[in-house]
Amino acid sequence: MELEIVRWLRDRLPASERVTVGPGDDAAVLDWSCGSPVLVACDTIVEGLDFTFDTSSPEQIGHKALAINLSDLAAMAATPVCATVSLVLPEGDPLGLCQRLIEGMLPLAQRYGVDLVGGDISIWGGPLVATVNLIGSQAPHGLWCRNGASAGDAILLTGELGGSILGHHLDFEPRVRESLQLAAEYQIKSAIDISDGLTLDLHRLASENGLRAILDLQSIPISAAAFKLASGPAARLTALEHALHDGEDFELLLAVDASEATRIVSDPGIGVQITAIGILSEGSGVWSRNSAGLLEPLKPVGYIHGSA
Repeated sequence: MELEIVRWLRDRLPASERVTVGPGDDAAVLDWSCGSPVLVACDTIVEGLDFTFDTSSPEQIGHKALAINLSDLAAMAATPVCATVSLVLPEGDPLGLCQRLIEGMLPLAQRYGVDLVGGDISIWGGPLVATVNLIGSQAPHGLWCRNGASAGDAILLTGELGGSILGHHLDFEPRVRESLQLAAEYQIKSAIDISDGLTLDLHRLASENGLRAILDLQSIPISAAAFKLASGPAARLTALEHALHDGEDFELLLAVDASEATRIVSDPGIGVQITAIGILSEGSGVWSRNSAGLLEPLKPVGYIHGSA
């Protein structure tokens, strides 16, 4: 079965000048003559925890497995280069499932110039487990990190938040192009992508800089999906609470000087809505500012691994 999968991959994957030795050998060999630093991101998704076959197609699962890694590199304004894919496939039709997972990755890989260069296959009686290791290179503008922000910096957000469970978590487009354009044209001081929830990931960014984050709740861009979840007969959260805490939005949080923030928000050429949602200041934690200007502590809530 493994040899059959390798043969299929060799026939299916496009050729690349960067890949000297591709799938099927003991290791991939890459031409790294660009000379820039190497970035490595890794994420694993598991059936029953991150997706189910009742609500997700194999193509959507493959897309997500690669896209979450691309979002990590977008948060560092790096250029994706290549990836390895390791699959623990359930018994039944492992070849067909593998092919559909890879077919879900390929359109995304081709959009962002990512070569699939190898990986590993196992077959067992348990659920599907998919791990993608993504390798990237530093772009000419340098890298974004979570640290580097200062008190007084504005907090910017790409896109809208909330309700990702209704489909966004499977079909989202990582902000790779937007991050590279922003990094080339503006001075971004600190960044993180929103995987576990706005308040939780913002708390991580603020803590990394020894600062507190103050959110203007009226400014949070809320998705239509969040409003839909909040209007259902079994709704327990408001649309704003979904936007603050749901997670798997895979949008970018950016810290920038206030003057730079004004330029970015008014720039129509970025290709995505960017909203100023608060500021960083001396102190700690995440706070909200209401319409009267009063500050209240806001508990960071979101997905924490191992907390179930």
